[in-house]
Amino acid sequence: MKTRNQPAGRPRSFDAGKALDRALDVFWRKGYEGASLSDLTKAMGINRPSLYAAFGNKEKLFRKVLDRYAEGPASYSSAALQEPASRAVVERLLYGTADMLTAPRNPHGCLWVQGALACGNGADPVRRELISRRMAGEAALRQRLNRARIDGDLPAEANPASLARYIATIIQGMSIQAAGGATRSELRRIVKIALQSWPSRRNA
Repeated sequence: MKTRNQPAGRPRSFDAGKALDRALDVFWRKGYEGASLSDLTKAMGINRPSLYAAFGNKEKLFRKVLDRYAEGPASYSSAALQEPASRAVVERLLYGTADMLTAPRNPHGCLWVQGALACGNGADPVRRELISRRMAGEAALRQRLNRARIDGDLPAEANPASLARYIATIIQGMSIQAAGGATRSELRRIVKIALQSWPSRRNA
């Protein structure tokens, strides 16, 4: 019997959030092109018409998955920017990356880095989307480091743009290493070395 507040039409018979989480796992493990619609619908527990009705086509689903990834496994990135000191920002960002990349529940590697590394020309919009998201993350870190320099938390001669690019390069390198089997302790040793060279006011 239809309740007073139930909309007309056939009700959605699946949990969209759980379906997105399952799609995230498939894309994370197989990449954009490696994940077939059959892989996705099987993991999500829905048929193709339901997928299209709820999420649009495969590309639109992938973009929703990227949002889910940012809000879930990669949420430490935005949280790190709220740390009061630049070194704490970078430390939380790098250690958070090492831990996320090697968490037993996660596929190893970073979806933003590896999601479309090996794609044909038809996936160019997806590749550009991933590049845009990585650049946005780097820009946010650059702005945070620029504020740290203005506040005196970094030496006056520090270059926020170069430092942000340096950290982004380390993160992307760790993603490739994790996908190749690097352990958490191995990645954390890399983080420790990187932090040893972080500029401070004492080095000015």
